[in-house]
Amino acid sequence: MDLYEAEPARDPRVRRTRVAVLLAAFVLVSERGTTAVTVSEIAEAADVSRRVVYQHFGDLDTVLLEAGLDLARRELLPLLRDTAEPADARARTLAMARHFAGHQTFYRALLTGSCAFALDRGLVRLLLPINRRVIERMHGHRLTAQAAGDLAAFVTGGAGSFVTTWVVDGAHDPETFTDRLMNVLGRFAEEDR
Repeated sequence: MDLYEAEPARDPRVRRTRVAVLLAAFVLVSERGTTAVTVSEIAEAADVSRRVVYQHFGDLDTVLLEAGLDLARRELLPLLRDTAEPADARARTLAMARHFAGHQTFYRALLTGSCAFALDRGLVRLLLPINRRVIERMHGHRLTAQAAGDLAAFVTGGAGSFVTTWVVDGAHDPETFTDRLMNVLGRFAEEDR
């Protein structure tokens, strides 16, 4: 199964267990500001056995990765899909900045921990289709499918790197960050003309 595009479990007990484990990981990491938590602590907080955690996720890094991706899937993606029109670029960017600022302690811990690379790649894979649709709407008539995909990957990866730096270095005002990112993207768009 692709970790980046997790499919909801069909069995309600499995779903409840996964939700409990991911929530426990989120709470523990957010409270401590570090990924220095153990599977035993997560299992205890989720009221499941360590064996169940290992059965569902395999190892601690996968639990942490899935907790980060789950948060983005549940909270961030719906915000971005609600503002998927190109004219809403600032609203979409501000929604994203507010999400990361609101969960800065959690994301900072993950983005500086052992699952950082996997989380970065996972977030890019989650956001890439949204950015591709926006680019196709804005420039689809002038770009080949390959060029639209390449541009979406470039923008998503670059913006992701910018967001990671902002979160890790101490995310502050989402409005100011949004203006900074929009300025960069605007300069890039100018070059396209």
